[in-house]
Amino acid sequence: MDYFDNLSHDWFGYTEIKIKDAGLNIFLNKKILIYGLGKSGLSTFNFLKKKADIYLYDDFQTKIKNLDIKKKLIRKKNISNINFDQIILSPGIDLNKCKLSKFLKKNYSKIFTDLDVFYSFYKNDCITITGTNGKSTTCQLMYEVLLNQKIDVRVVGNIGNPILSTKNIKKKTIFVVEASSYQLEYSKIFRSKYAAILNLSPDHIERHKTLNKYIKAKFKLLQNQLKGQFAFVKKDDLLIKKYIKFKKFNSKIIKINTKRFENFFNVKENIYFSSETNKENLSFVIEISKKLRLKKNLLIETIRNFNGLKYRQQIIFRKKYLTIINDSKSTTFSSSMGVLKANNNIYWLLGGIYKKGDKFNLPKEYFSNIKAFIYGKNKNFFNKKLKGKIECKNFDSLKNALTNVLKIIKKEKTIYKTILFSPCAASFDSFKNFEDRGFYFNKLINKYLNGK
Repeated sequence: MDYFDNLSHDWFGYTEIKIKDAGLNIFLNKKILIYGLGKSGLSTFNFLKKKADIYLYDDFQTKIKNLDIKKKLIRKKNISNINFDQIILSPGIDLNKCKLSKFLKKNYSKIFTDLDVFYSFYKNDCITITGTNGKSTTCQLMYEVLLNQKIDVRVVGNIGNPILSTKNIKKKTIFVVEASSYQLEYSKIFRSKYAAILNLSPDHIERHKTLNKYIKAKFKLLQNQLKGQFAFVKKDDLLIKKYIKFKKFNSKIIKINTKRFENFFNVKENIYFSSETNKENLSFVIEISKKLRLKKNLLIETIRNFNGLKYRQQIIFRKKYLTIINDSKSTTFSSSMGVLKANNNIYWLLGGIYKKGDKFNLPKEYFSNIKAFIYGKNKNFFNKKLKGKIECKNFDSLKNALTNVLKIIKKEKTIYKTILFSPCAASFDSFKNFEDRGFYFNKLINKYLNGK
């Protein structure tokens, strides 16, 4: 049976699909290959193993020890001999660089994601958040807002909880979904009643190849929506404005002015929302909450008490003359802009694996407020981007860079200072992930504060 009209083969995953029967479950009792056995792939396997005929494959399957999983593994040489109905691809699999690249391109029309599987089995209301920066924080705040309103809510997706690992789902359960471009790239049928694109700037170009393809992956979230559904976008984001100008959408587009709160909340009541980035995140939550008709007093209460997520512009120390911020999650220049604008006399620690196509667009008025302390193997990239703008010093490691900063600030006890760890780069040169990097920075700070 042919499930789709006008299915064009596009190896990068930007196919526009018209579904003949949105109620048809295309995964039930089918022969399915799940490719990629991280958290997403394993949760998909556990969800479907009694609902379909499942085969498993992973590029590193020789390292798998679990006997239940090993029984379902299929060898690469045998994959082309089986006529799979569907292929569930984990977000981390790059179609162009994986071991099954040729097979996947040949069978692209069969590729789906765990989001698609979820949508086939459940029609719960979803609030799905995507964008370049601020996704996790916005999702967490939205989740806490709904929880405080006594609503049965789950936060899932790229934030760390696979959507198919959710238990005890009821008809009124609401899902707050963090969706990355990697997930949206391969998704075909997932749609969300409420969708948001927070902002867009160059990111993951090494995977998507061009900025345009990255943007298209994000906008699949809006293109799949129906009439009567709602899309929230940042009003003055240049890339969003440009894309919307030439496209038509079925959902109602709500453009959010992220610089105006309409006296809804005074950010002085929670210093966490003093940065431009977190004000933007808050703006989206407020507008979505209005559409959901949530109780204003409980909404303000949640905002007032929100502490944010670890390693995302997290204030880990504050005293009279010193603030220390751990923003290890920062992997691009754009993700650091808000916090660079919001603080005074900044000693900025940055370095790691830079993102292809990344640009430093901080307004000139902030340059004199910042001193940069660059560490790691890619110092030349960061020096080139900051040359003639911000004073820079170079170090071989984060530890040595921080040691130098601490020596300087000891001499300036009566001047207000900010130590900002916002790397603007991926962490994989020295750390497992941004959490590992953030934890290490906290350890260094604790040693300093405890005089060790």
